Amino acid sequence: MTSHDSGPRPNTFDIEAATRENEHYRSVVWTGKHLQVTLMSIPVGQSIGLEAHPETDQFLRVDAGQGRCVMGPAEDQLDLEQEVRDGWSIQVPAGTWHDVINTGDEPLQLYAVYAPVHHTPGLVQATRDDAERDEEAGVDEPPAWSVQPEAGAPDQHAS
Repeated sequence: MTSHDSGPRPNTFDIEAATRENEHYRSVVWTGKHLQVTLMSIPVGQSIGLEAHPETDQFLRVDAGQGRCVMGPAEDQLDLEQEVRDGWSIQVPAGTWHDVINTGDEPLQLYAVYAPVHHTPGLVQATRDDAERDEEAGVDEPPAWSVQPEAGAPDQHAS
């Protein structure tokens, strides 16, 4: 299945099939003015990466595989720990430190909905290293036409 980020135009696609077929760490598949949909594939033994988005709420849904979600108010205070698998959803309030770790023996397939928009429309990042390089280089930025918070704090990543 192929999906194409058509920007803030009406769009439909089979998100479960697209999520299960996605082989990239992150694929941005739809970008609106206020929210965005990405597909993610986390390899065995790897994770999304411990991070916090001060101005961004997230909704994640697992469509294949199994993992462990951790969340909390600080990088060293991850109070919530939950095993997740196909069908589970994860809601991450803005400013919450979070990570999803693949604990299974197959890729962990999930999709994420960001509000506000967080990534470059249509961007495909094969690996987590690619995603980190793109962010550091300023390549992974929300489009100018998206609605962003006033002078928000930058994302935080675990050291």
